Amino acid sequence: MEHRKVLIDTSVIIDHLRKRDKPKSMLFTIADRFDLFVSSITVFELYAGATDERKKKDIENIISTAEVIPFSTDIAKEAGELYISLKKENRILEIRDIFIAATAATFNLPIVTLNRDHFERIKKIELLSL
Repeated sequence: MEHRKVLIDTSVIIDHLRKRDKPKSMLFTIADRFDLFVSSITVFELYAGATDERKKKDIENIISTAEVIPFSTDIAKEAGELYISLKKENRILEIRDIFIAATAATFNLPIVTLNRDHFERIKKIELLSL
């Protein structure tokens, strides 16, 4: 049986890194059931918070289990359209979340996130409910 593909938001990885009981994290729950993808924006966010070598190693271990989607011209175009749409509705998001949502929209991937209220504003993407 082929696994379903999902884009993992930064919040899911941070939750996993912070949990003492890793099997209770959402990332642990989905790791065997889905093919995992992350945006290069998520990689940036994670490394921006990595204040020591142990944290960097933890990030590397997690990222190695997923396919990283680089930020591209197509994603940038999609992000621009999402930004305009959200701005018109007065529902703007932090730009990094727009970039992550644009990655999901461009590759038609559902998002797994702990920040549902952020991504629910974007009609072009599917939020995976677990």
